[in-house]
Amino acid sequence: MKSFVDVKDGVVPSVCSLDCPDQCGLLIHKKSGKIVKIDGDPDHPVTQGNICNKVRNMGERIYDPKRVKTPLKRIGEKGEGKFAPISWEEAIRAITDHWKKLIAEDGPESILPYSFYGNMGLINAEGMDRRFFHRLGSSQLDRTICSVAGGKGYSYTMGGSFGTDPEEMTETKLFIIWGINAVSTNMHQMTIAQKARKNGAKIVVIDVHKNQTGRMADWFIPIIPGTDAALALGIMHILFNEQLVDRLFLETYTVGAQELEMHVKDYTPERVSEITGVPESDIYKLARMYGTTSPSMIRIGNGLQHHDNGGMIVRTIACLPALTGQWLVKGGGALKSNSGYLAHNTTALQRPDLMNGRPRTINMNQLGSALLEMEKPIRSLFVYNSNPAVVAPEANKVRKGLAREDLFTIVHDLFITETAMYADIVLPATSAFENTDFYTSYWHHYIHLHEPVIAPIGESKSNTEVFRLLAEAMGFDEQAFKDSDEELISQALSGSDNPHLAGISYEELRKSRFMRARHTDNLVDRLKTPSGKIELFSKKMEEDGHPPLPVHVPLVKESDYPFLFVPAPNHNFLNSTFSNNEKHMKLEKAPKLFMNAADAERLGIEDGEVVRIWNDRGECELPVSIGDHVLPGVVVSQGLWSDAAGKKHLVNSLTPDRLADMGGGATFFSGRVNVEKTV
Repeated sequence: MKSFVDVKDGVVPSVCSLDCPDQCGLLIHKKSGKIVKIDGDPDHPVTQGNICNKVRNMGERIYDPKRVKTPLKRIGEKGEGKFAPISWEEAIRAITDHWKKLIAEDGPESILPYSFYGNMGLINAEGMDRRFFHRLGSSQLDRTICSVAGGKGYSYTMGGSFGTDPEEMTETKLFIIWGINAVSTNMHQMTIAQKARKNGAKIVVIDVHKNQTGRMADWFIPIIPGTDAALALGIMHILFNEQLVDRLFLETYTVGAQELEMHVKDYTPERVSEITGVPESDIYKLARMYGTTSPSMIRIGNGLQHHDNGGMIVRTIACLPALTGQWLVKGGGALKSNSGYLAHNTTALQRPDLMNGRPRTINMNQLGSALLEMEKPIRSLFVYNSNPAVVAPEANKVRKGLAREDLFTIVHDLFITETAMYADIVLPATSAFENTDFYTSYWHHYIHLHEPVIAPIGESKSNTEVFRLLAEAMGFDEQAFKDSDEELISQALSGSDNPHLAGISYEELRKSRFMRARHTDNLVDRLKTPSGKIELFSKKMEEDGHPPLPVHVPLVKESDYPFLFVPAPNHNFLNSTFSNNEKHMKLEKAPKLFMNAADAERLGIEDGEVVRIWNDRGECELPVSIGDHVLPGVVVSQGLWSDAAGKKHLVNSLTPDRLADMGGGATFFSGRVNVEKTV
């Protein structure tokens, strides 16, 4: 088979590598060996040729003149961004010589990897890198910055990351889009909902901000941040009281229905309205709409879980479809994540057996504290697929840690990111279009193989290549570090106990490019909860120190600052990706802080003014947008903007590094701030 790299003029298949639920099929147009256009693949059964502006304009990012093309060594002060080119041989020698010295002096735990899913390719995000750091015996990273709290909460109820199939949602008659700006972060969810709306479906959006998704809804319900569990419990109260529950389903497929019915008597609509800011009449209207419309589907967003009580919020909402029996109705149920359908053999891919002993684990949400406060200090940091100087909470603390002169930092990236400004060594990374990898959606049910469509730019190398070089230089001679990318994919897809992967292999993917997970029977017939049923009452939660029934737990009152602050995503960036690319910045135009008109009038703030947002952790300055898009006492920003050129746009300087109630998740959306006019 001819390599796609060798195609100089023509169209070749690809897949979007961004950390997005949609994972779109792509067609790459090439001329003289260069990408000239990126389109959606109309033959993809879910994404059907529609793609967002982020990936449509990815070519400008790939060929951006600011891209790092050779290894670099710091020659200035940390944070100054002065580097000189060096060879790969020099870079690998500098890294491994330094590490060997650190290991001799302080042990391998003095080294910490820091990564996430800036590239969703699985062998480049969690393959050779994991093998290397397991074998090295370094401190391990608890990668909990995104979805772990909600995933844990959902699993307590449903036993794993399984939900409604997007391909069945054309049947849905009521979409409740809860805590997700789907227009910007899951566009095909909205495409499906809009198609269903033409056949009579209704779209209800519940969120803290009337963003693009809220503006497209048939009904937008604003809510006070962190109170979503209370709203769900209020809905349950009405469903039970008005006999809108499916008693046969509850008896057959759940445990704890009787206990839950008694429990939610305390969550009267009047009380829930006081907690949530949702009018009592709207709670009744929503509950009756949900209880009388079928199929109904709840799309549970990522935003909900970024609170102190995020796991419990998702656990609570996940109980709702059981009350109305929606899991047995095509197009009904709920969807937090469908990653369980495509769960691969992580043991074979990551090889935890290479680890000797049990090195310490550090939560990635607390990087700043780890760099500044640990008794046994971190002496070296290797950053890839992430930009913690912008994306991690308590960003000022993170940057203070990165500025330590005794911290040897390596960054493997496409650009001199805000984190790379503090690096001692910068390594040029390939883009996903230059890599071999496989991808699994956490929304739809398709797995994709990707083969390179262009040659590496400059001297850039993939994560798998870099960790093979490091392993060789460290003297690791196990076969695990010699496996090719193709062998890594084969290992990840073989030996899995996941029945949905049956028949899916590297060889078959080469023939078809993408394959659908195999479905076996009804979701509720094969739950992996301890009881095998939907657990409205969970003994496992009780054993783990949580209330066994869903409850509303108030957010931590961290200060008396008057505003709850939610730093939400924007439309044209993905976390910090694209925030340094001119095309995407022009598309997004400018950062904003959304504020309620009553708050602005009280503070004498006018629309468009630059305001100072601050708390004890830090401050930033943003133009304000005044209106009714948020409730009084709430302010919302959008996007992780670069703070280069002295701009005070670092919203994560304001966010707490507390951990959520479940899984060690982040609490980005549970901070408090003050807002004032700039002088």
